[in-house]
Amino acid sequence: MVPNAGLTGKRSRQPFLHIPVPWVFVVGYLAGAGVQVLLPVHLRSSPGWTAVEVAGGIAVLAGLALAGWGWSMFKRAGTSRVPGEKSQVLITSGPYRFTRNPMYLGLALTYVGEAGALLQAWPLLTLVAVLAYVNWWVVPIEEERLEAFREYGDYCSRVRRWL
Repeated sequence: MVPNAGLTGKRSRQPFLHIPVPWVFVVGYLAGAGVQVLLPVHLRSSPGWTAVEVAGGIAVLAGLALAGWGWSMFKRAGTSRVPGEKSQVLITSGPYRFTRNPMYLGLALTYVGEAGALLQAWPLLTLVAVLAYVNWWVVPIEEERLEAFREYGDYCSRVRRWL
């Protein structure tokens, strides 16, 4: 960890924010898809659309909608959508009533849906690494910045980080 003078004496993991988080999900998925090509796991038992493929497609749409809703709330409020940058306002409405990280949750749901729609197993294993990175490196930086808002502690006591 590298100290960062902009974070009131706390240690920061700022170097890990050079890659936009959506790209972390994309790279993680592509790594899993690459393993799928090298070590195929055949989940398809019959040709055509299966319930898993349909559910995957629905999950992709739901995940994109959730992530987009969270993103639009930030845009509407005029606050930064870049992890680690100072927020102008604490958003607690819309999807933020149910989860403190609807954009990341939406990306994870999209990721799982894509794996289901394509019947790929390996990307689900790389998702574990992606979520660990987001949960233990990215989110703590964001939360540290949000502590500047007086009402943030109360918000955290009412709304869970994920679900």
